[in-house]
Formats: sequence, structure tokens, C-alpha cells
Amino acid sequence: MTAVTELLIRRAEPADLSALADLAAETFPLACPPHTTPEAVADFVARNFTVAHFEGYLADADRVVLVAERGAEASTRLVGYTMLVGGEPGDADAAAAVTARPAVELSKFYTRADEHGGGIAGPLMAATLDAARASGAAACWLGVNEENARAIRFYEKQGFAKVGRKHFTVGGRIENDWVLAQPLA
Repeated sequence: MTAVTELLIRRAEPADLSALADLAAETFPLACPPHTTPEAVADFVARNFTVAHFEGYLADADRVVLVAERGAEASTRLVGYTMLVGGEPGDADAAAAVTARPAVELSKFYTRADEHGGGIAGPLMAATLDAARASGAAACWLGVNEENARAIRFYEKQGFAKVGRKHFTVGGRIENDWVLAQPLA
């Protein structure tokens, strides 16, 4: 656990399932290219971010889900979350670009829009990379849409570097992503 002022970062628990699904639905559109339709976003959220999906994610031994919350005990609010996925990269282009093994994917890294610039992202990334190291991984990698300049700047500031490219499909449209990675040693 990491605490910074009113911010608490911890491993997600079953009691977080509904709040996590809501947070994912709220934050996923922030990472989408501007041309992504609301229908495509809604379809992706329905296929990946339901309570049942998060229940499976929390039960998966190869995944670590962290949440960031703010507030007093009686009125805490999830303001961000991350998901690490262990194992061989499932994307062939990412597998070719990320040469260190074992590697862990930073599959999700989201904070609420109203919290951007509020001091959450740095501590959340630090806690996430600590969890990645604790998993025994030699490297952490992620995919980020090439049009998401803000996220790319943040990831590079956190020590990630572009190592390749891959594709990601949303709404039947193939998007171009950068593959970024960093060693964990």
C-alpha cells in the first residue's frame, strides 16, 4: 500500500467490483482516439469492463489490479486503477518488440478526468511498477494509441521507451499503438 495525503493505493478487492466497472466505463473513453464513436466505446466497455469481467480479473492469478482512492473512510471514491497481466504477450507485434522475459503488461492505467493533474498518476505508477517487480518480471510493457500524446508523455516521463508498434481494434476499426517498455531491474 502507498498513501500520499488523502490518496490510498491498494490491491483491488471483491467489494470494489461495481465501483471498478463504473470507473472503467468512465475512464476508457479518455484513452480512445477522437474519432472513436460512442457506440464503439459502449460496445468495448460491455465486452470488457462489466462487474463479471472484473470478478474474473481479480480471480486470475496472472493479474494484479490496483485501485487508487481518495476521501475519508466513510466517503471514499475510486479515482484510478491499473491492471498488470503476466505471461507471454498475447499480441505478436508486442511479443516481438518486448525482448526481456519474463515481461508483464500494464494493460490498464486510468484516472478520472477530474483528477488529472491531482497527483495521482505518479504514485499509482510507482505502486504498479513495484507490483510488477514483485511478480518477478524483468520488464513492464504497454500499448498506447499513437494519438494519445498526453499519455505517451506521461509514460516516457515514468521511464518507458518506445520499442515497437502494434494494433488495437475498437469498434471494428484498427488503431495504431506504440509499444512502450521499461526494464524493472
